[in-house]
Amino acid sequence: MASYTYRHYPYRRPAELDGRAVRRPVVIVGAGIAGPTLALALAARGVPAVVLDEDDTVSFGSRSICQAKHSLEIWDRFGVAQRMVDKGITWKQGEVYLGDKPIYHFDLAPEPGHKFPAFVNLQQYYVEEFLYDRCLAEKLIELRFRNKVVGVRQGPQSVAVEVETPDGRYTLEADWLIACDGVRSTLRHLLDLPFPGEVFHDQFLIADIRFTSELPKERRFWFYPPFHPTNSVLLHRQADNVLRVDFQLGRDADPEEEKKPENVDRRLRQMFGAGASWEHEWTSVYTFTCRMMERFVHGRVIFAGDSAHVVSPFGARGGNAAVADVDNLAWKLARVLGGTSPLALLDSYCSERRAAGRENILNSTRSTDFITPKFPSSRAFRDAALALARNFPFARAFVNSGRLSVPTIQPDSPLDTPDGDTDWTRGPGPGRAMLDAPVGNSGDGFLVDHLGLGFTVLCFADRAADLPVLPADVAGLMIAQTGTSPPGWTMLSDRDGLLRQRYDAPPGTTYLIRPDRYVAARWRRPDGAALAAALRRATVTG
Repeated sequence: MASYTYRHYPYRRPAELDGRAVRRPVVIVGAGIAGPTLALALAARGVPAVVLDEDDTVSFGSRSICQAKHSLEIWDRFGVAQRMVDKGITWKQGEVYLGDKPIYHFDLAPEPGHKFPAFVNLQQYYVEEFLYDRCLAEKLIELRFRNKVVGVRQGPQSVAVEVETPDGRYTLEADWLIACDGVRSTLRHLLDLPFPGEVFHDQFLIADIRFTSELPKERRFWFYPPFHPTNSVLLHRQADNVLRVDFQLGRDADPEEEKKPENVDRRLRQMFGAGASWEHEWTSVYTFTCRMMERFVHGRVIFAGDSAHVVSPFGARGGNAAVADVDNLAWKLARVLGGTSPLALLDSYCSERRAAGRENILNSTRSTDFITPKFPSSRAFRDAALALARNFPFARAFVNSGRLSVPTIQPDSPLDTPDGDTDWTRGPGPGRAMLDAPVGNSGDGFLVDHLGLGFTVLCFADRAADLPVLPADVAGLMIAQTGTSPPGWTMLSDRDGLLRQRYDAPPGTTYLIRPDRYVAARWRRPDGAALAAALRRATVTG
């Protein structure tokens, strides 16, 4: 990669090779995006972790680039999100073309008042580098490079992995082993676990190039462009003036021929014109699958990210889903290790994130089927939708060039308390991610700045007397324009009126927000007993 200098992180001889073996609470296998994010989320809760990776550098080549707002909000808790925003390309708009003419323009963040943009385009190697830097500064995290897992053995209360290093093999024992080791997961293979799903045979050429001309920041997607008239093309701008161009090739293309520099340059020249210039960063031809494990928790081994589920690249649902996985897992694992919740809480990790996986696979498959229709009838439907979309807005809903990642819904979660009221017209209900908005007081900023690592009660009350009794170890945010908050509560003002609007919140409205920033329950005016019952349900302690 001409624009990126790969650092090689030092290998250090593990203490276990010298007879100093200690059982660890958590061992994480894989240092892509998910593994370091999980380690940071656990460390923030006082749980130490060892991260094993068989390599000694960040991911090589062209991988995920679209980092979504929800992921940025998660990384912000560890102080790395702003660095990603500063380095990356912020964008929220896109255009869809038929031939050489735009058929419509879309805006992913039409409303104001969020701390982070809808998306930042930043190459995965930068994301991993920034996460590594933060992990290396954290005393509770040990990153072990060039430590390859070659065996696993489970017991009723612990799990042991055999690890190969340049100095020999050793055994590492842990209470919990987390597989964040990607689509070709070693741990999944060692445990002989199935990975069912659908294979898509269409081929795509990725050309990452360092481009010298100025281009707009928005995402562009072409159907049947004059420079590639038989298929589709996707363009994203990245950091360091790098462009990612995806050319749909079809099933019968010869990948070795397509990857040759002269053939890649021919396609790019047709696209950008005779006067353009570029340097090659990365070229590959890929196909993809949509797969998901039948369960994510197998005894003392838990799977997250691509090791548990994988989707097509359309919609940026792979890396962002992995971040959401480990954010869901971290607070639950910390409670189980701390003895404040039973093992049954981890069952909800499996049910909730499998539901998210199904949602992501459904959206990803629909995008893929639209972009690469398999039957004459589906191609006819696609072409009709494209032809109508320029002049008839209703048809734009049928055009699917990769609907982009948003926080998934966790329907019917056993942790959530269903709405008891019937007059909710908007606002995030149980199983949906919380919404951000600007606030005043207590340092100002945004609502996401004022939620901690535990449960939070958000109450819209102008008087302290209207606040519910807070359960132990739960923080309270009182949304009021004036007044004084009682002990345990922090008062915030609704600076621009967006909080009351987004939470459908007349006085008395109260939300219970989980540590992963999902809504567990909401009421028009709860009492302390209802709030305590919802908390017991959300922590499997009742």
